[in-house]
Amino acid sequence: MELLEEIITVLPKPTKNGAGNNRGQKVLILFGTRPEVIKLSPVIHQLKKRKFEIVIVSSSQHKDLLDPFLDLLKIKTDYDLEIMTDNQTPNEICARVMLSLDKVLHIEKPNLILVQGDTTTALAGALAGFNRKIQVGHVEAGLRSGNLHSPFPEEFNRRLISQMATYHFAATERNRHSLLAEGVSMQNIHVTGNTVVDALNYILKNFSPSDEIENLIAKTSRLKRILLTTHRRESFGAKIRNNLKVLAEFVEKHQDVCLIFPVHLNPNVRRATRDILANRQRVFLLDPLNYIDFVSLMKESWLIVSDSGGVQEEAPSLGKPLLILRENTERPEAVRAMVAKLVGGNPEILRRMLEENYSLPTWIKSVKQVENPFGDGKAAKRIVRILEKEFPAKIVKKVVSSKLEI
Repeated sequence: MELLEEIITVLPKPTKNGAGNNRGQKVLILFGTRPEVIKLSPVIHQLKKRKFEIVIVSSSQHKDLLDPFLDLLKIKTDYDLEIMTDNQTPNEICARVMLSLDKVLHIEKPNLILVQGDTTTALAGALAGFNRKIQVGHVEAGLRSGNLHSPFPEEFNRRLISQMATYHFAATERNRHSLLAEGVSMQNIHVTGNTVVDALNYILKNFSPSDEIENLIAKTSRLKRILLTTHRRESFGAKIRNNLKVLAEFVEKHQDVCLIFPVHLNPNVRRATRDILANRQRVFLLDPLNYIDFVSLMKESWLIVSDSGGVQEEAPSLGKPLLILRENTERPEAVRAMVAKLVGGNPEILRRMLEENYSLPTWIKSVKQVENPFGDGKAAKRIVRILEKEFPAKIVKKVVSSKLEI
């Protein structure tokens, strides 16, 4: 208990997002990574619009990557758990989030905890809520790769969250079927589309890239741009090195191709990148980008190569072809829609796919015509409408005490 009190004393005084309304219902939104805040931001703004009282909590699981997005998306946290330390394990993250969040739950007493996706922060939030008998809403529920160890630990995290959640906001019909197959009640599953489409539409409509990225786009205007992202744990080691070598050789071979790589801060990624890609012609190594700049580069790319889950949703939304640097995917909708192709773990398959699509770009050109399998950009509105139905506004009555206070 002393440790709990020590942790809570460093938390900032809450700012009470959405306070001053008469709905009488409180929703706590928890996130800790960049993808989470991007995908939850449309929901947060819809909750504010519909007069819910909301409490926004950040675990700061990815502190350096998170703060710029909070400013960009006009989100102010009420509590920052500041749980991250160097070389922290998933177990340590989970324990620290639960310990710090539990005191916030005791103070705020929300009606619902809203988590997104499959991070360790999301798992810890769902478990902390479940232990206090607080209902949990899971945004982007039902994603399944079929392999508990890929992606790791995300696949197991999201399965556990599904066991604790009351409201399952599934992005697609396939996600709904996955939940039904695991015994989740049909009444608790709601197909909404993916909120990343909402966020992407908002960014494209309201923002422009930085001067640095505009200059890079201009500088590479006559080249076929390959945009690369890779950062997953299962990609570390020989796999990431082999993939980087294949990409470097492909760019070197084709003078009309360039590689643009925002390099993740993880030392495993940085070390391999430095050893293989540094000081190469038509290879542009960038620091991690804000979302506006990253979306702008995706929009201007000839081809995207990535092991990211979020990119698998963003690429179809922009009509861009994607090679997925993974053995399997929990988002097969993009593959089935022929927007994305699975590369697997063999670098020679990556080499072959690059050469085939360079020589015969039929697939690359066809992607622009494909309907987005992840929704129409109205997912957040659907989620909040469901919450309005489940948590109707309460009439808050003032009670005047008849007792004489001494």
